[in-house]
Amino acid sequence: MTRPVTLFTGQWADLPVEDLCRKGSEFGYQGLELACWGDHFEVDKALADDGYCASRRDLLERYDLQCHAISNHLVGQAVCDVIDERHKSILPPYVWGDGKPQGVNQRAIDEMKNTARAAQRLGVSVVNGFTGSGIWHLLYSFPPVPPTWIDRGFDEFAERWNPILDVFGECGVRFALEVHPTEIAFDIYTAQRALEALDHREEFGFNFDPSHLQWQGVDPVEFIRAFPDRIYHDHVKDAIVTLDGKAGILASHLGFGDWRRGWDFRSPGRGGVNFEEIVRALNAINYQGPLSVEWEDSGMDREAGAREACENVKRWDFAPSGRAFDAAFAD
Repeated sequence: MTRPVTLFTGQWADLPVEDLCRKGSEFGYQGLELACWGDHFEVDKALADDGYCASRRDLLERYDLQCHAISNHLVGQAVCDVIDERHKSILPPYVWGDGKPQGVNQRAIDEMKNTARAAQRLGVSVVNGFTGSGIWHLLYSFPPVPPTWIDRGFDEFAERWNPILDVFGECGVRFALEVHPTEIAFDIYTAQRALEALDHREEFGFNFDPSHLQWQGVDPVEFIRAFPDRIYHDHVKDAIVTLDGKAGILASHLGFGDWRRGWDFRSPGRGGVNFEEIVRALNAINYQGPLSVEWEDSGMDREAGAREACENVKRWDFAPSGRAFDAAFAD
């Protein structure tokens, strides 16, 4: 199969981008999905410095790496979220500013517009990320949540993201939401509702990540089948459910890597995701984009895990058949 295997750099942003280019190439990856934090891809520099994007391309080419997408999850989170002190640690200082919530939301909106412009300059057509959500905290309806509050949350999502997506459209770039708890869409039904809120505009689709569906009990293959024309990018990440009668999928306020959790992320191939069925489903919708490893496993060395994940993805990926297996019977 010709789909490139890439590595999402978000979990490696503690390393200088050139160090990660070298490692990614050594691990066997064909490209990097550059995160817009650390020094991997800086939106403000991409717009202020005419040579910045060319220098990033030159660096990637030096290590025989491609770039098909950039990702700005952290700023996207602040577009719709109810802002609190936690956001300060994930946002650039110029987006956080004085920390007043309305201003943070607006600066995040402006930065996501600029991310589309920066992606255009770099020559990529997809920006992955989060949307945030003003209604995630209302997930469990007690005290009872009036349906109008949920309606208002989706309306606010559309009000904030439509102007961003207008810029994406002007730039010829698409936004791919990683469907994920704490976002406006976290399963199939909420993803459908997000599309409806935006009147199904083409600039908005999904970064398919099976891990976030797996632990919720949502079949990742059914997500692909539900949105065959909206899978704009693919993350390869695994998760495992380890319910033991003591903890549930809400994870008991226990951190990742704690054995008492009811679920956790795992290196691809070491969890419960059926990647063969996912490849078959991606083949069925003719997905030709990258298979991008988002490596997260608190119990495993990341370099060993990333190298193994690259080998696994190359082994799992296969082309669809060009003919029925029994066609020879009629020849």
